[in-house]
Amino acid sequence: MNNINTIIFDLGGVLIDLDRDACVKAFEQLGLLDADKYLSAYIQQGIFLELEEGKLSNEEFCNAFRKLSVNKHITDQQIQDGWCKFLLDIPGYKLNMLLELRKKYQVFMLSNTNRMVSDFYTNTLFTKQGLSIDDYFDRRYVSYEIGCVKPGRRIFEHLIADSGIRPQEALFLDDGEKNIMAAKELGFQTYLVAPKEDFRHLFQ
Repeated sequence: MNNINTIIFDLGGVLIDLDRDACVKAFEQLGLLDADKYLSAYIQQGIFLELEEGKLSNEEFCNAFRKLSVNKHITDQQIQDGWCKFLLDIPGYKLNMLLELRKKYQVFMLSNTNRMVSDFYTNTLFTKQGLSIDDYFDRRYVSYEIGCVKPGRRIFEHLIADSGIRPQEALFLDDGEKNIMAAKELGFQTYLVAPKEDFRHLFQ
């Protein structure tokens, strides 16, 4: 933690525990029989990627989903509920950790995500302690607002330009090896997080 003044967290797989298989199963039950080929713990494919890049609105995504599905009568809410199966929970100790870290560091979020799940994690997972998501982060950078995804350089360059940080003074935590490699190339200090890892030892 030498010379660190900013800590940047990925969301899914680092702070929020994920269940990709539950999401795949939910979409298959909605008639998207090849859902498995679209979904990854790190970067999505097809219309799922376009949603996370901000190229599709929620309505446009749901219409495109129905075209791919054998079931043309599923609702937007059913599709959104299927997306949210991807997200399990944020352990309470990680929420407490974020609050403690903000006393000493700038704390950012940098996530490939989309509007269909953002309401769920913002209004449900991050409110368990009676606080709001803005109590846990100084800044939040999400792919669908920026218009690009990790591991592309552009999303990291946007964060640097917008926040004014020096990458050498920031620690980036992610569960995707390609994302870590991209951040290293830009000078960030990095840490690759294992599934459901308790990484608090880094800050002790």
